[in-house]
Amino acid sequence: MSDTENKLVKAIKEKGKTMEAEMSFFDHLDALRWHLIRASIAIVLFTILAFIFYDFVFDVVLMGPRDPQFFTYRMLCKIGDMLGRPGLCIDKIPGKIINTEMAGQFTLTINSCLMAGITLGIPYLLWELWRFVKPALLDVERKSASGFVFYASFLFILGVLFGYYIVAPMSVSFLANYQVSKIIENNIDISSYLSTVATLTIGTGIVFELPIVVYVLSNLGILTAKNMRAGRRYAVVGILVVAAVITPTPDIMTMLVVTVPLFILYEVGIIVAAAVDRKRLRREQEELANHHK
Repeated sequence: MSDTENKLVKAIKEKGKTMEAEMSFFDHLDALRWHLIRASIAIVLFTILAFIFYDFVFDVVLMGPRDPQFFTYRMLCKIGDMLGRPGLCIDKIPGKIINTEMAGQFTLTINSCLMAGITLGIPYLLWELWRFVKPALLDVERKSASGFVFYASFLFILGVLFGYYIVAPMSVSFLANYQVSKIIENNIDISSYLSTVATLTIGTGIVFELPIVVYVLSNLGILTAKNMRAGRRYAVVGILVVAAVITPTPDIMTMLVVTVPLFILYEVGIIVAAAVDRKRLRREQEELANHHK
């Protein structure tokens, strides 16, 4: 066979490998597309469910932090009574909720139902993403990450509850009661109120995924427990910045209420990173022992 024929055969083989890799890549894209489609369908179904029970979603859930009888405010009153500090009790949320746009109330219905659908659909979205990633993992990696959906969903739900019952009502109460001057009356646009509650609630749920992010980065070798301990002082500054962004109030008490759980999550992240480091070291030692055999 001549050199020209050899080069031709080699080029055909290389092209075949390239086409096979491209087909594999597009197959993965197609699989991911179907996972995302199923997750989108789930979110749409949850959105429709929220629309069916819209009176409950709007009057009880979304407007809850504006009700002086909201669970958080009642607990603050009880704590204030026990500590002898009646100032903790919140018995009124001033201000009037208004709509300033022609299609404002219709848009409110769509946005609030969609927000509820996304919040309820996040755990299913995580499950679909896990199903997509799972086949590419080794048996050891699959076993170590088997609880991903449960822990990620648990942390997200915990963050949403913390945002809804702690951060949102404290922010709403502070902002509604804050006055530059008594001659200024608060007429709060409904879209502004909804945006504030949604950002605080869903945003806190996302922030609570910090241990999962640490776990992934630790497995990739990007983050270690040693690095996280060394960077703790910088992390405190970062946590304060995040808390300031999450809470749209200059109230130091609200910021501290958000900062403490975030710092605890950072410490949990260090524990997670340390566990991953130990597993990696044990695996390397086993591989080294097998290599010597």
